[in-house]
Amino acid sequence: MNSSHTAESNAQDQKSKEPVFRTEDLNIYYGDFLAVRGVSMEIQPRKITAFIGPSGCGKSTLLRCFNRLNDLIPSFHLKGKAYYHDQDLFADDVDPVAVRRRIGMVFQQPNPFPKSIYNNIAYGARVTGMQIDDMDELVEKSLRQAALWDEVKDKLGANGLSLSGGQQQRLCIARAISTTPDVILMDEPCSSLDPISTLKVEDLLQELTNDYTIVIVTHNMQQATRVADETAFFNAEASDDGKRYGFLVEYGPTERIFSQPQEESTQRYVSGRFG
Repeated sequence: MNSSHTAESNAQDQKSKEPVFRTEDLNIYYGDFLAVRGVSMEIQPRKITAFIGPSGCGKSTLLRCFNRLNDLIPSFHLKGKAYYHDQDLFADDVDPVAVRRRIGMVFQQPNPFPKSIYNNIAYGARVTGMQIDDMDELVEKSLRQAALWDEVKDKLGANGLSLSGGQQQRLCIARAISTTPDVILMDEPCSSLDPISTLKVEDLLQELTNDYTIVIVTHNMQQATRVADETAFFNAEASDDGKRYGFLVEYGPTERIFSQPQEESTQRYVSGRFG
């Protein structure tokens, strides 16, 4: 192996070990209201990271920072830093649309477009201006990765809304995959699904970590223990003016967070004694 090839390989190995996201004392505001305070954390590549904690502790707010969806709220602003592969996500020259192509999002309620199954997948590639030589191939690949191809291959012209809830959510995952993202963010993706559909999505998440970094918000602690490599526990407390803000309590390997947490509030939450 020549030296240039070795250097390139070493650089790729090093990048694979660098965090995908890094925050430094991140404070998130809506107007004067502090929603999330002082979050500093690193999220590693090709892993599933779960955000857990009671309602109102800022899990989804932080998640939406990672692909700049909070920008759509006029009063939103932040202090501190959020990096994606060492790129400041909120630098003036960063295009939020380009960010959202690299960092896909799957929401709590399945939200297929009122289009055919085929066009639900093709839409993302078309609207982002991707140069696709074979759209049929992209659609099939995306649906296969979302473990949905065998169920819909004979009805690609059917409306995506005609699918079951679990199928609709996997269609949304396939749509997110179709733009070849680096990261998939998921905000309680199984909360509206039945147990069988939930297990199908959870199995799918495990397979997707071969190619993607996944960050998932979940209220289901059993789900976090089943799928997550790392878990971050968030809590909320009242500021001097009585308004509640969220903050990161503890973050680490899922097994440790659930079996040997370092903070008493984490222990109380994972044991079901509050929240």
